[in-house]
Amino acid sequence: MSEAGQRRPTPRDVPAITARIAVAAVFALNVQCAVQFVLWPESFAGAYELSGIAGEAAVRGLGVAFLMWNATYPAVIASPRRFRSLFAVVLVQQAIGLVGETAILLGLPAGHDVLAGSILRFIAFDAAGLAVMAAAFAWLCASRRGGRR
Repeated sequence: MSEAGQRRPTPRDVPAITARIAVAAVFALNVQCAVQFVLWPESFAGAYELSGIAGEAAVRGLGVAFLMWNATYPAVIASPRRFRSLFAVVLVQQAIGLVGETAILLGLPAGHDVLAGSILRFIAFDAAGLAVMAAAFAWLCASRRGGRR
């Protein structure tokens, strides 16, 4: 036990620690984006070809939706083994976002380069986040099979 009364991590703990880090990193970036969209929508509306009060409201609404989407992450960060099924939900949410953003991009007509660029940034982030979290999830699941619990 360490001075704080907690045991030192063992090699068996590494997959769960890795999962926590992966999910926490995606969570932090998602929440940062959401907060910026909610607090400063005027800074982002143009990137989505939106303007005025309606554009700001739409961007602010996206920020709120991002916050709702991320409500599942803290439990997974706290205990990825205990909330493994919720971790799977996080991965499905991330995949839905990636597929949806890709469909939106593919449906854009020519001449919307700024909008396409904004959507591409979300696609890149969501693809990277999905890959990192899915790898951590797979390792977590595989490590469980190799040991007790």
